[in-house]
Amino acid sequence: MATREDVRRRMEEDGIEYLLTQFVDIHGSAKAKMVPVSHMDDVIDTGAGFAGAAVPGLGQGPHSHDMMARIDLETYSILPWREGVASFSSDLFVDDEPHPYCSRQNLKRVLGDARAAGYTFHVGIEPEHFLVTRNDDGSIEVWDPNKVDDLGKPCYDFKGISNVMGYLQDLMDGMARVGWDVYQSDHEDANGQYEVNFVFSDALTTADRYTFFKMMTSQYAQKYGAIATHMAKPFADKTGSGGHLHFHVENAETGDNLFLDNDDSQGLGLSEFAYHFIGGIFDHARALAAVTSPTVNCYKRLQVGAGLTGTQSGFTWTPAFISYGDNNRTQMIRTAGPGHLEDRTVSAACNPYLAMAAYVAAGLDGVKRKLDPGKATMGNNMYLLGQDEISRRGVRTLPQSLAEALSELRNDEVVQGALGVIYDEFVTLKEAEWNEYHKQVSSWEIDRYLTMF
Repeated sequence: MATREDVRRRMEEDGIEYLLTQFVDIHGSAKAKMVPVSHMDDVIDTGAGFAGAAVPGLGQGPHSHDMMARIDLETYSILPWREGVASFSSDLFVDDEPHPYCSRQNLKRVLGDARAAGYTFHVGIEPEHFLVTRNDDGSIEVWDPNKVDDLGKPCYDFKGISNVMGYLQDLMDGMARVGWDVYQSDHEDANGQYEVNFVFSDALTTADRYTFFKMMTSQYAQKYGAIATHMAKPFADKTGSGGHLHFHVENAETGDNLFLDNDDSQGLGLSEFAYHFIGGIFDHARALAAVTSPTVNCYKRLQVGAGLTGTQSGFTWTPAFISYGDNNRTQMIRTAGPGHLEDRTVSAACNPYLAMAAYVAAGLDGVKRKLDPGKATMGNNMYLLGQDEISRRGVRTLPQSLAEALSELRNDEVVQGALGVIYDEFVTLKEAEWNEYHKQVSSWEIDRYLTMF
């Protein structure tokens, strides 16, 4: 447990003069205040004050008492792109009480319930994102400084990664400077799309790090004249960006991986506990989608039938089927190793605190109710089976729009409970987002209908 004396000593060694007290809004976007280091005690004991009504989804009006962001000393991170500044993840309080509309406080609540039941949730994340530039007319294009990132299947291409090696080196060096074990980066399946991987941790730490990672990408991209976007599907003809969750549950006392069973009759190395957890995810999958894919744009990444035809590269790499199997990337949940699961449907646009809270609650509900996910789908390319065969096998699909996902969420008490009081704010904001989207007239509509009649 870090003490203020420990952190103050580290700050002196690092030459820190200013602190960012940072939290997220309901969308997962970072918000912050800048505080001189001489006032560190204030933001530990009392917090930096915010007018909550100025930030989306925090349950406050202009009449509400101040919302205070108190820093978590365990999250001390220098800003590797800016000398003399450090950032802390913060928890929100109002009138000295934990603010229930704070996404981080909410995740701590859900993880606390899990720990009381004897479990800890461990998560890694694959942070896919694009580098783009914006044109004068508002459109975007891939940031391609040397005009070489133009392959139809650019994944892992040497010229593609060399094109942005300065950005990736800066990003990986920055992650190492803040103490993360960063172990690889690559050019992803779409032109202009990249991923940098770091070692997993407990769910709260990973949510904090994913938020800070997004902050880092924005700043390093600016250095090179680019915009880093974690939008789920910025280009209609390219693969979308996921925030794939890699996860397992441990015994809170012993640290044993409760997903691991080397005697698994299906040969996946999964325990009965793990299968029940998958059963819970499947039972709540359609409601979970509202939280793990929370924007209108996310559902352009999750389209049924687009698996083999939806992108320039030939694959979307995004399953829309509620299924699991072995090391098979056409499934919602793949077994990435004994005792190790990956959910490939989670969007890069999610609020990681809300997504992880909902996810662990859904999985542990399956453990509590001993839900059976059925037999694994082994060896099949789900994209090739076709919708008729998928339906014949009884495999359900994920919602195909935000409106459909919200409808499922309204009928799912477990996922609602994982969001706590944030649920009402979340649904209200997301309904407004959907309605605003449907008021727009797109260029596709103009092109298709203007002279049709």
